[in-house]
Amino acid sequence: MTDQQGCGFEGCCGRRDGNNSGGRSGSSRLIDARMPELARCLTLFQYVQAVTGGPVARIDQAGSYAQPSLRGEAFAVRPGSIALRIDGAGIDTAVVARDGDTDSVTLRLLDAAGRTVHQGRLLSEGDRLLVGLAPTVHAGARTAVESAPPEVPAWEDGDQLAQLDVVLTDGGVARRAAFHRYRGGEHRPIEIDVVASVLDHVCSVGLPIGVAVFAPATMQACAGRVHVTDRTVGGRVFAALAECSVEIDLAGVRACHLVRSAAAHGPTSALELDDEDGRCVAVITQFGMVGADVHAAWEDLTASLPDA
Repeated sequence: MTDQQGCGFEGCCGRRDGNNSGGRSGSSRLIDARMPELARCLTLFQYVQAVTGGPVARIDQAGSYAQPSLRGEAFAVRPGSIALRIDGAGIDTAVVARDGDTDSVTLRLLDAAGRTVHQGRLLSEGDRLLVGLAPTVHAGARTAVESAPPEVPAWEDGDQLAQLDVVLTDGGVARRAAFHRYRGGEHRPIEIDVVASVLDHVCSVGLPIGVAVFAPATMQACAGRVHVTDRTVGGRVFAALAECSVEIDLAGVRACHLVRSAAAHGPTSALELDDEDGRCVAVITQFGMVGADVHAAWEDLTASLPDA
């Protein structure tokens, strides 16, 4: 059984007590997982390898964090920056761990079940020193003070961002089950196999795209031209996109939907990939202001995709 909600990272997931050395020497500590404290911590670092995802879809990008956003807030994907969006209620713990054998330092965001939903490996010595500035908290401190979550528009007649935000709550399972209520745009199932062909096509013609990959309560997104694509016999598809790499296991994708919703250039199509539990694991679309010609070319492409 493919479990997008399981650990998609190398090694064992960190737990809420921060003790996950696997027998090796090292140290770990809890830092404040609430916003805006977490945002201040992430934006300290200049060069990070940021990874979000699970067994079905995964995104990996090296760079610096843009200001991460919460559900209901504005969202932008900018070249050269790691764009992270989170559901604050779903992030239970943040752990900074130092491996005593390699001296590597990794920041992990964990959900209430102790699963790593996002990982940032600090790649420079300066960043490894800066991590000492992150405020330490005691276990259980996160629940002591909670800020009111931003108001989130209803997805039934919401725009593109509302559709992305609802996926952050439960993987979009409830939304998919009630898709007949969607009044904000069109939706139709399409063939899963066309995803690889779409990536090959946009690579060959130089059409920029945006990709978002989801883990519980976390979304990491990137946008730009696809430099190269590849696929394995087992159905794994790889794409080098702008400054990131994206991996999708098509064998673990059980449904693909083309969803149109209001965005910067008007109705904009998105390919939404679901795992076997009905959770959306990745979205391929256009984010924000991309140029009318790019938007038109993308809409022409998605309109030509065959129904499932």
